[in-house]
Amino acid sequence: MSNVSTEKKEIKLFQKWSFEGIEVKDPGLKRYLNLTPMVVPHSMGRHEHQRFRKANVNIVERLINDFMRPGKNAGKKAKTTNIVKQAFEIIHLRTGRNPIEVLVRAVENSAPCEDTTRISYGGVVYHLSVDVSPQRRIDLALRHITEAARAASINSPRSIQEALADELILAANNDIKSVAVSKRHEIERIAQSSR
Repeated sequence: MSNVSTEKKEIKLFQKWSFEGIEVKDPGLKRYLNLTPMVVPHSMGRHEHQRFRKANVNIVERLINDFMRPGKNAGKKAKTTNIVKQAFEIIHLRTGRNPIEVLVRAVENSAPCEDTTRISYGGVVYHLSVDVSPQRRIDLALRHITEAARAASINSPRSIQEALADELILAANNDIKSVAVSKRHEIERIAQSSR
């Protein structure tokens, strides 16, 4: 008989980062920010054909998918996974914190709560302040983070991994130097003025 251990092995992201003890502090985003443990964040697009199913996709995979926007990395999931993996290494070296927790804080701090919508009434266009749904809040936060990292690495000696790590650290600390956080404040300020 072989000596098989009965203890359950913990599933870690990239076999390094634990999902244990990470909680979402924003009550509005709790249901939509998925922290299901997985080694490789790749769900093969099973969420694609049903509404609201992307809420069941791990937040790290959603970050990776957002990097695959049209342009240089369109459709290159292995490449974008490596970018995020290396950015997580940089985050851990700089802060000593779990990079998954840093990502969750960054998304919470850069997700706008209010936005404006255009309402046409009698040929005149009004901007009206509206609340943003939790799903869209996460979508906007991830888009702003990835766009900021991409823009910071173009025509710059910094790699995209360093730019992503910097953006995530700044956004997690709610620093106004973060492009995503400053965009959130700008969106909310415009929405507040059009109430």
